[in-house]
Amino acid sequence: MAEIMVLDDIQNRFVSEWVLLEDPETTESLEIKSGKVLWHSKDRDEVYRKARELQPVHSAILYTGTIPEDMVIVL
Repeated sequence: MAEIMVLDDIQNRFVSEWVLLEDPETTESLEIKSGKVLWHSKDRDEVYRKARELQPVHSAILYTGTIPEDMVIVL
C-alpha cells in the first residue's frame, strides 16, 4: 500500500478500521496528522502482526472507528 495520507482521508477511506502508519506526522500533543499507510484491516490483531512483520522504525497504529464511552483504554 505505502500511500501518504492526511488524517481526514484516512478516516474517510478506512472506516472503522485499524491502520498502520509509517513515519506519522504528529502535533505537539502527538495527535496524528498524516502518515504513510502500510496496512489496514478491521482485525486489530492482523494489523499488529503486520507491524511485527514489517518492523517500521517509526510507526503508529490508528483506529478510525468510534470508541464506546464505557470502554477503558490502556496505553
